[in-house]
Amino acid sequence: MKHLKSSTLSLVAIICLCLLGQGCSPSHYRQQSDQTAYTLIRQKQLEALGRTEEFSIESAEETLRRRLLRNQQLPYAAASSLGSNFLEEIDHWPEKRQNPFSAGPDNTPATAKTDTVTISLIEALQIAARNSREYQSRKEDLFRTALDLDFERDAFRNTLTGQLSGTYTEDRTNADSDNGITRGTEGSAAAALSRTLLNGATFTASIGLDLVQMLDPSRLFSRSIFGDASITIPLLRGAGRHIVTEPLTQAERDMLYAVWDFERYKKEFVAGLIDSYLAILESKDQVRNQEENYRGLIQASRRASRLAEAGKTPQIQVDQAIQDELRARDRWIVARQSFERNLDQFKIQLGLPTDAGIELDRGEFAKLKDYIKNRLADLFSNEYRPSTVSSGSPEALAPPTIKERGPLELNQLDAIRIALENRLDLRIKQGQVYDAQRQVVVAADQLRPELSLLGSVDVGERRSLGSASADNSSRLDFSNGIYTGLLTLDLPFERTAEAHAYRDSFIMLERAVRDVQELEDQIKLQIRNNLRNLEQSRASLKIQFQAVKLAERRVHGASLNLEAGRAEIRDLLEAQEALLNAQNNLTSAMVDYRLAEIRMQTDLGLLQVDGNGLWHEQLTGENTDAITQ
Repeated sequence: MKHLKSSTLSLVAIICLCLLGQGCSPSHYRQQSDQTAYTLIRQKQLEALGRTEEFSIESAEETLRRRLLRNQQLPYAAASSLGSNFLEEIDHWPEKRQNPFSAGPDNTPATAKTDTVTISLIEALQIAARNSREYQSRKEDLFRTALDLDFERDAFRNTLTGQLSGTYTEDRTNADSDNGITRGTEGSAAAALSRTLLNGATFTASIGLDLVQMLDPSRLFSRSIFGDASITIPLLRGAGRHIVTEPLTQAERDMLYAVWDFERYKKEFVAGLIDSYLAILESKDQVRNQEENYRGLIQASRRASRLAEAGKTPQIQVDQAIQDELRARDRWIVARQSFERNLDQFKIQLGLPTDAGIELDRGEFAKLKDYIKNRLADLFSNEYRPSTVSSGSPEALAPPTIKERGPLELNQLDAIRIALENRLDLRIKQGQVYDAQRQVVVAADQLRPELSLLGSVDVGERRSLGSASADNSSRLDFSNGIYTGLLTLDLPFERTAEAHAYRDSFIMLERAVRDVQELEDQIKLQIRNNLRNLEQSRASLKIQFQAVKLAERRVHGASLNLEAGRAEIRDLLEAQEALLNAQNNLTSAMVDYRLAEIRMQTDLGLLQVDGNGLWHEQLTGENTDAITQ
C-alpha cells in the first residue's frame, strides 16, 4: 500500500503540472484575437487609405432598437430579439458576463405606448452604422479577413510547444514467478521549437527529460536528458521566397482588398440610405400634395353643387367634379399607404422594428430646397417666357446652358480620369491581375523536379521501466549522437495535374484582365450616365419650377373666372390637376438632382464616409460638408 500511495502521489503531481500548463482562459484568447485583428486593420487602413478610423465589431450595450422595444413596449418573440447580451447562458458556457442584462420587458404588454421618435438624416446614418445588420456583417467580414492574415503570418513564427506526461504501470504477468509484480512510474517533460523560414527551410528542435522510478521489486531510479533537431531545405520545387511566402503574400493583399472593399461599401451604403431617406420625404410630400388637392376638389365639387342649385352650371359638371373628388380621395389613400410601406422598409434598412414609432424630419426637406436654390440660383432667377419668334420662322431648340450647371457637372474626360484614379473597386481588380500573374509563377514551379536536403541529429537516450537500471544522464553528449543526412530527388515524370493547373493559371490571368477592362468600361458608363442624369434633373428642375408657378396662376385665374361666370368647373378641375402634377414633379426633380450629386460623388470615389456613418462631400476639388451636417 505504501508503494501504491507513493506512486499515486507521483502521478497526481505530474497531472497537476499538466493542468497548470493547459493555457489561459477562453476570454484571454478572445481578447488576444481582438487586439491582433484591430491592430492589423489599423495598419492596413493606413496603408490602403492613408488614415485610420475607429473600428469595432462589438455590439453596442444599448441600441436604438432595444430602446424602442422597451420604451414603446413593442412585442418581440424571444430574448435574442434584444441582443446576444440578453441570452441565457447555456451549460458549459466558456465565459461569464460581468454585468448581464435583465430579461427586458414583457413581450405581451397590455397597453402599447405611441411615442414616436423623429430622426434626422445624420441621425439615420448614425443609427444604421450601429443597428444595420448588413453593415455589421460587412464589418465582421473585414475582421475575419484580419484573423486569416494573422493565421498565415503565424506559419513563419517560432512555434513553441510543451508536453508533460506521467504513467503508472503495474505488471502482473509474472505474479506467480519469483519476479512477482512489477510496479513503477514514468514521467516525461519535453519542449519543442519549430520554424519555417522564408526560403522554405523547416527547422525543428526539441529537448526533454525522462524520469523513471521502479517501485517493485526494487527501488531503481534513472533519469536522462534527450534532444533532437532536424532541418529540411527544398532546393528546386517549392524553393524560393516568392513560392514559400505566396499564401502569406495573398493574405496580405486580401486584407488590403478587404479594407478597400469595406470603404467602397460604406460609400454605397450611405448613398443608399440618403436615397431611401429622401425618397420617403418625397413620398410624404406627395401625400401632402394629394391631401391639398383632395381638399381643393372637395371645395370645387361643393361650389359646383351650389352653382347647379342656382342654375348657373349644368349637372354634368357637378358629376364631373364629384368624380374628380372621388379620384383624388383614392389617390390620397394610395399615397398614404405607399408612404407607410416605404417607411417600414426604411426601418428594416436601419435595423429597427417595423412597428416602432419612427418619423423622419421634414426639416430635411426644407434644407434640401434651400440647398437646391442656393446651389442652382440661376435656374430660379428668370420666369419662363414664350417664344417671340414669328410663326413662320423655324423653331430653334436650345439645350440646357453650361452657365446654369452645378458644381459636379464636370467635363466628361476630367470626370472619368478622377473616377479611374479614385475608385477602390478598380484598384482591387487591378491588384487581382497581379495576383493572377503570381499564380502563373507558382503553377510553373510545381512542374519542376523536387530536390530536398534533410539533416538531423539525435542525442541522449529515452528512459522506460525496462531501462530503470541505466545510469543517470544529466547532460547532452553530442559526441555520441546520431547524425543523418538525406538527399531526395523526385523526377517530374508525372505532372498531369500540375500541367493542367499551369494552363488554367493563364486562363485565370486572362479572366482577371477582362474583369479590369469590364469594370473600367462600367465606370466610364456610370460617369457618363451620371452627367446625363445631372443635366436632365437640372433641366427638369427649371421646367417644373416654372410649371408650378404657372399652375398656381392658372388655378387662381380659373377660380376667379368661375366665380365671375366666365369659366366652367372643368377649367378649375384641370388647373387643379395640373398644379398637383407640377408640385409632385418639382419635388421629384429636387430629390433626383440631389441624389444624382450623391451618386456622382460615389462613382467618382470622392465621397468620404467615417466609421460612424457621417459623410463629407467634395465638390469641384473643394471639401464641403453635406448640407445636412
